[in-house]
Amino acid sequence: MASCEICGKKFENLTQAIVEGVMIDVCGECSKYGKVVPVRKPLIEPRRAINIRSQDVYEDVIDGYADVVKDARERKGLKQEELARNIAEKESVIQKVENGSMKPTIKLSRKLEQFLGISLIEEVEEKRDVNVNLKDSGLTIGDLVGLRNRKT
Repeated sequence: MASCEICGKKFENLTQAIVEGVMIDVCGECSKYGKVVPVRKPLIEPRRAINIRSQDVYEDVIDGYADVVKDARERKGLKQEELARNIAEKESVIQKVENGSMKPTIKLSRKLEQFLGISLIEEVEEKRDVNVNLKDSGLTIGDLVGLRNRKT
């Protein structure tokens, strides 16, 4: 049982009214001192969970990079040592990349692409569905904005 915020009497059903610019719960008698606010119930129950399709795009080194680098170096007639010197890397790094034991970083891949005139980097698009439960008490507006930004 709630009490009227003006007279203090206890009532089962109170209405909301704006009295002197403040929304308060009042009884039927005290509602004349303010403007009664009509309470509308939604016609449709709002959804409590939404699906967001998230799409991440990132760069990755292609499969078979070792053969591509080795073939391009041999076409230019260079030794591993000469290639390493020209792109300011160690010879051991070039050896590991060419035998496939080391995947080149994006930075190294860009150097190799530019010097050898090859393409080693591809854009990979990862799509996934994210189910967001709006009743989750730990969900913040920042979480939703983050999901929205990943979506675009």
